[in-house]
Amino acid sequence: MNYREALAWLYSTQRHGIKLGLENIRRLLGELELSFPAQVIHVAGTNGKGSVCAMAEAICRAAGHLTGLFTSPHLVSFRERIQVDGEMIAEEKVANGLTEIRDLISTWDPHPTFFEIATALALRHFDKTGCEILILETGMGGRLDATNAVPSSVSVITPIDFDHEKWLGYSIAEIA
Repeated sequence: MNYREALAWLYSTQRHGIKLGLENIRRLLGELELSFPAQVIHVAGTNGKGSVCAMAEAICRAAGHLTGLFTSPHLVSFRERIQVDGEMIAEEKVANGLTEIRDLISTWDPHPTFFEIATALALRHFDKTGCEILILETGMGGRLDATNAVPSSVSVITPIDFDHEKWLGYSIAEIA
């Protein structure tokens, strides 16, 4: 697939909806045979996650570390979600990574979600690039979010408020 076709396929997976849980992402990461650096900064919360991720990435990069940053959503280009040392992932790497993942999961039931696939693509790219420190922003929730399939050395929780109640619960305690 080329970049345009790969993104069309990825967005078509939104029909599988949102499924909280780590089984699919753990299976996918295992099949991709990825390894992770010892240093992973995991950022969760309702407000300010993107800002905290951007600051943490900039600090780590300024200290001379090769960084991998995974955030969502993007503003203009899907490629914004996956960055190494401040540079967006190349279109060719998105296409190649999504082609590999598509071929790997074509017969899976349940099928991985859009966010699980995007997370796996980011982690695959970080592994192949040799990132020293990863900064991962949760998509929704924390404990059962796909980004939690990677052990973290530092967890940051930004302010929590009412958001995604349908999936996370109707009280701050349930959401947290």
